[in-house]
Amino acid sequence: MADPTGFLTTRERALPARRPVPVRIMDWKEVYEAQDVAELRQQAGRCMDCGIPFCHAGCPLGNLIPEWNDLAWRGDWRDAIERLHATNNFPEFTGRLCPAPCETACVLGINQPAVTIKQIEVTTIERAFAAGGVVPQPPERLSGKTVAVVGSGPAGLAAAQQLTRAGHTVAVYERADKPGGLLRYGIPEFKMEKSIVDRRIAQMEAEGTRFRNGVDVGGTVTGQQLRDRYDAVVLAIGATVPRDLPVPGRDVSGVLQAMDYLPPANRVALGERVENQVTATGKDVIVIGGGDTGADCIGTAHRQGARSVTSLEIMPQPGADRPANQPWPTYPMIYRVASAHEEGGDRLYAISTQEVLADDAGRLSGLRVSEVRMGERGFEPVEGSERVLPAQLVLLAMGFLGPEPDGVVAQLGVDLDGRGNIVRDADYMTSVPGVFVAGDAGRGQSLIVWAIAEGRSAARGVDAYLMGSSQLPRPINPTDRPLAVG
Repeated sequence: MADPTGFLTTRERALPARRPVPVRIMDWKEVYEAQDVAELRQQAGRCMDCGIPFCHAGCPLGNLIPEWNDLAWRGDWRDAIERLHATNNFPEFTGRLCPAPCETACVLGINQPAVTIKQIEVTTIERAFAAGGVVPQPPERLSGKTVAVVGSGPAGLAAAQQLTRAGHTVAVYERADKPGGLLRYGIPEFKMEKSIVDRRIAQMEAEGTRFRNGVDVGGTVTGQQLRDRYDAVVLAIGATVPRDLPVPGRDVSGVLQAMDYLPPANRVALGERVENQVTATGKDVIVIGGGDTGADCIGTAHRQGARSVTSLEIMPQPGADRPANQPWPTYPMIYRVASAHEEGGDRLYAISTQEVLADDAGRLSGLRVSEVRMGERGFEPVEGSERVLPAQLVLLAMGFLGPEPDGVVAQLGVDLDGRGNIVRDADYMTSVPGVFVAGDAGRGQSLIVWAIAEGRSAARGVDAYLMGSSQLPRPINPTDRPLAVG
């Protein structure tokens, strides 16, 4: 185990500092400064190597957390990255973007601050890249089988890398001009710089994965054409249908879905030119939705020079401590402060939008809102609480409903469940033989760590379908696998 007395002698949790707010909102670079390695190793020494490591249950990938914590504490970074890569294709993504349910399941977290698992993870992979320890792993022989992966987000990339290493010829289709999906154009630079994606794509290309960018599967290439050309197809198209705001005035110009706002901003941050870009510069901005996407919008608006930024959440403000009905080791709903929230603005809770307002010229002028409370029929307005919030830009970050039902989904004729997600069996095969699904398209909107886990599991199902059996790792969470096609 790591330091046998580490959790007794080092009781405080230490994370790297964030760059000062006045400095970081002037650029698009990542917000965290480097952490002293000696301090990080001391943090790794706090891991108790529990008899039952509940962090495994908290991690959908089943990461071998106590093992690489121990190796990091000892300074054995070569073995640490080997154990980390054993279950996770892309720890540089999860180490930056995952909300770390492993940490809320940490046994030490019962009565002390949890081990800084996420920071140890990202440091381990970054040291491996710096030392040249992340190299291509091409297959020793080819199977002669071909696979098309539709979508190059984390689920598609994980499936593609696993299948390529198993010896199959894999082509990844991406409708954007570069691969990465939301990792590239949905996640702002200040959370993960795109050079992080580029270097992993380069590794995959060196292993033999082929990327077909700028191809709209379901448009320029049909689902049937993929089935005719490839031995198997993996749909990793995400859940991209956004939840909308059904209130009067919704169609007023200046009300945008988050994913109509963030990708152009990311392109500009990368030095690209975007025609007719809608920005927050000099505007009162309201972001509806209090999740990660909402925080991305807040941070982006600050960097564009918004006059004010207000975040609205219909749920009441959570407390700082675990609620009684969300005990350890569950992931609790508590009050969290992302880096974007530190940068300014107001966070309003238990607020519902009643109407979008426009001025005499038809331009967005504000939102009519009211406080709400839970009643017998759901949220009910609080009498006398109605007011108007000024706004010249409103961003909707209220989540996603499922995959786009037309296009390749309709062309392939795969079954959908009651929520609009693609139905799959225990091997991630859809109702159409040879067509598989991984990530949000089958699971519904979820975490990046689940996307990678499902991509790996779907790859195993594809490999078994093509070869009769599979040598790829078994899914880590068999009790949470999808129900069989019915």
